[in-house]
Amino acid sequence: MIIKKLLLAGLALAMTACFATAAGDEWMTDFEAAKKKAAAENKELLVDFTGSDWCGWCIKLVDEVFKHDSFKKGVADKFVLVELDFPKDKSKLSEATQKQNAELQAKYGVRGFPTILLLDAKGRPFARTGYQAGGPEKYLSHLDELGSKRVARDEALAAAEKLEGVAKAKALVTVLKALPEDQLGHYSDITDQIAKLDPADASGFVAEQKRKDALAKIGADINAAMQAGQADGAIALVDKFITDYKVVGEEKQSILGMKMNPLLSTNNFDGAAKAIDEIIAAAPESKAAKFAESFKPQLQKMKEAASKPKAANPAHGEPGHVHGAGE
Repeated sequence: MIIKKLLLAGLALAMTACFATAAGDEWMTDFEAAKKKAAAENKELLVDFTGSDWCGWCIKLVDEVFKHDSFKKGVADKFVLVELDFPKDKSKLSEATQKQNAELQAKYGVRGFPTILLLDAKGRPFARTGYQAGGPEKYLSHLDELGSKRVARDEALAAAEKLEGVAKAKALVTVLKALPEDQLGHYSDITDQIAKLDPADASGFVAEQKRKDALAKIGADINAAMQAGQADGAIALVDKFITDYKVVGEEKQSILGMKMNPLLSTNNFDGAAKAIDEIIAAAPESKAAKFAESFKPQLQKMKEAASKPKAANPAHGEPGHVHGAGE
């Protein structure tokens, strides 16, 4: 009986090991432990955001690249490998790992799979990639190219340290502009330095970042206003953003498009028609302008339908009667 229990325990342990990572035992799943290992071994992190049992390109990347010994040997001295899995079969991961992975997905703004991030030991991204055809050797060459961005980053940071004031701020801005734009939140120490070194914002970087932050936030603010039943407030947010940041062209079209839901949800068809005309005027030759023009007949039909009086509800028990609460 004891032998049988030990055998079952051994099998369970073996199955758990098989599920640990799709790409092999070389891959870690504990992000903080991987960072410590990278710091201790003077390596970088290669982080794979994957869907191991449903994402076709993720599976191809593992089969064509990550499982090969040549890949494992090629990265051994450079990277600590980290797999952050989002499988359909949640039994493959502990609740703690699922929670960690979800938090890291949000932190790094990962929206598609596979996403491969290259990070330094502090967790700061310096390159992003995904599936690449061509097998392990080609992928290793690709990683070498991406690794040069880390070298360039560190050399530029070292050069900036020799400068002062606005000159240093501008040098730091150049460093950040060479990095993945959606990952600058991980370099808040540098952005804070830029603001202090260049209080007049001669580089324009601080204003640009405020604008990007506001753009990222406006969608959530509009949704919050709509959920609170404040359609007029949502519309005012759009108008304020366009005025404050002097938005023009196709970007203005995109922002104006955010008005349509609040306008239509309150049957403000005249306001919607005006917004459509503004969208067209902002960039008349764009695809958005052509789509807006094609929507005008549909908007007119919606207006006409809304203006028709509603048919009376037939009496209770009669055909077509719509039951109300309590009936």
